[in-house]
Amino acid sequence: MARLRWLCWADVVPTAVLYGSLSLFISILHNVFLLYYVDTFVSVYKIDKVSFWVGETVFLIWNSLNDPLFGWLSDRSFLSSHDSGAQISSPEVVLKRLRSLSRNGPLFALSFLAFWVAWAPPALQFLACLCLYDGFLTAVDLSHNALLADLAVSAGDRARLNFHGSLFSALGSLSVFLSHCFWDKEDFFSFRLFCVTLAAVSALGFAVASGLLRRRFRGEARQRHDEAAALRELCVGKAPLAQDQNVTLGQYLRQLSRHRNFLWFVSMNLVQVFHCHFNSNFFPLFLEHLLSDRISASTGSFLLGISYIAPHVNNLYFLTLCQRYGVYHVVRWLFVLKLTLSALMLLGGADQVYLLCVFIASNRVFTEGTCKLLNLVVTDLVDEDLVLNRRQQAASALLFGMVALVTKPGQTFAPLVGTWLLCVYTGYDIFERDPVQDAVAVRPESGTPAAIEVTLRQGCFYLLVLVPITCALLQLLAWSRFTLHGRRLQSVKALRQDSRHGRPPDIKAV
Repeated sequence: MARLRWLCWADVVPTAVLYGSLSLFISILHNVFLLYYVDTFVSVYKIDKVSFWVGETVFLIWNSLNDPLFGWLSDRSFLSSHDSGAQISSPEVVLKRLRSLSRNGPLFALSFLAFWVAWAPPALQFLACLCLYDGFLTAVDLSHNALLADLAVSAGDRARLNFHGSLFSALGSLSVFLSHCFWDKEDFFSFRLFCVTLAAVSALGFAVASGLLRRRFRGEARQRHDEAAALRELCVGKAPLAQDQNVTLGQYLRQLSRHRNFLWFVSMNLVQVFHCHFNSNFFPLFLEHLLSDRISASTGSFLLGISYIAPHVNNLYFLTLCQRYGVYHVVRWLFVLKLTLSALMLLGGADQVYLLCVFIASNRVFTEGTCKLLNLVVTDLVDEDLVLNRRQQAASALLFGMVALVTKPGQTFAPLVGTWLLCVYTGYDIFERDPVQDAVAVRPESGTPAAIEVTLRQGCFYLLVLVPITCALLQLLAWSRFTLHGRRLQSVKALRQDSRHGRPPDIKAV
């Protein structure tokens, strides 16, 4: 009886809620990882500078390659044309994604725990933990993002799925606030228990949510399979279906190289990923050197916490704008807003404390909000790729992986470029135990530590405002060349919808 009540309740939960809950189980771990993994290895495990940069370099290579690798392994069977052999139904594709999530989700939670216990020399553990964690995170992210394109076609339905994803991601960001209660470099035991609790919640959540979704789509997949079997029986004695002509990786890359909207999008998104991670990496530094002597510690903690939660909450409003005006126009407005705010901050100067607080927080909020909207653009590119290349099924995970291949280097370039610019301009090296004294030694002409502090403040301010201005100008240039919006997007959506009902897409209509 209890099992019957559970199954009845499970059928009532909307698919969008179950899909969104998967974002919760990712974000409660990933936000804590982003905030503490560098501090843990630098301050607690005492990793040396060379080992840190070697680990980050290897991580850059692995981080860029694993997305297309996992996407190719997942979706290569979908790349053949619409005319080449037996069709794979959409419910079967969804079930494949969900099986991947139910398997890799708990393993992702387990890999998260490997950071917080010293089980090897710091250099080896740093490299192993980063690669292991990012591998499982990639597998989970690809399947989750691909579901956004596979569960729905219309812009409204996808915006609704994304809305629930943002809502649950905002809830997951609360783990950042809770983590401050347990974080102590001198006594790591409480923080480790906190991380074990988070990992257990995440692993259980992945198992339950993916299991409920699999149960929901299993019946539909079985019905489609029976219909296909009946159709094959009716075709007995007729001309056989064409044999599958699998697309090779080289052919797929050539197809992408001719996909102009894809090329303009990844050019814009590379700059966006760079800017997002630049804000994340240097947010504490900006607070320390621009505001620490002018605001209280509690205000600084509030700005840090709100910068993690506000993008998700703000994204709920952005998604309503997307449903009304379209993703393309909302993203363009956000680029213009970023450029305008940065120019105003540059004119206002570094002495405007309240303006600095608002700008530092809003810069991160709007930049992160833009990043979260771009998954909707990738799903539109999935539709266009299916139509242009007449695929039998959308290769959504593979396209997300190819986007990541081009854009993820921005994650590593952000701290490298930022620390290099800061060091060149001020002599400040974040890896030194006393970086201000080190800056005096590097640049004795700058004078006393107090003078270096003033120079460092100027350097941080110009980094804060000039990086967004440069990024916004480059992005507006690339985004103006992107044409997948308006009537073209409507035509692609209509043809994708036809393909789901068994009618091959007509490329001439696009």
